[in-house]
Amino acid sequence: MYWELFLSFLKIGFISFGGGYAMIPVIEYEVQSHGWMTTQQFTDAVAVAGMSPGPIATNSAVFVGYKIGGLLGAIVSAVAVSLPSILIVVLISLFIKKMKNQSVIQYAFYGLRPVVTGLIVYAAIKFAVQNDIIGDVNLYGFNFTGVLFILSGVCLLLFTKINPVMIILLSGVFGVIIYS
Repeated sequence: MYWELFLSFLKIGFISFGGGYAMIPVIEYEVQSHGWMTTQQFTDAVAVAGMSPGPIATNSAVFVGYKIGGLLGAIVSAVAVSLPSILIVVLISLFIKKMKNQSVIQYAFYGLRPVVTGLIVYAAIKFAVQNDIIGDVNLYGFNFTGVLFILSGVCLLLFTKINPVMIILLSGVFGVIIYS
């Protein structure tokens, strides 16, 4: 059973590009094909994984692994789904470290930094749309309270030394106050 969990989540880690939510359908396919959980159980697992700190794919792997094989199953699944990323990042880091003084590497980073910034902005907009903070990408449908939360959080991060965890906790408290 542990070997099956390890191989399944190792495969998921190697073939799932895009990370996070992009991995969920692949995890679901593996879970269904092995009969490890019902669709409802998997949906609940993803909901819990999404509410927990950390990457949703890793959290989902831990949840499935725990359901199938207890604590050891959770550990095996987490290691297996994370191992491919760790190996790839280590190899790329070694390559970059060896080549860091080469001007071509520095020029590549000049091109990569703005693109990565764009990807982060894209992810933030997509997240805001999916969570009804803003309506369409044309920005006509605003959730003004949600936008106020975003702007408040950004301003607090930029202009104060408040710990981001405190901002998250405060936003949860204000969410309860405002929306209840």
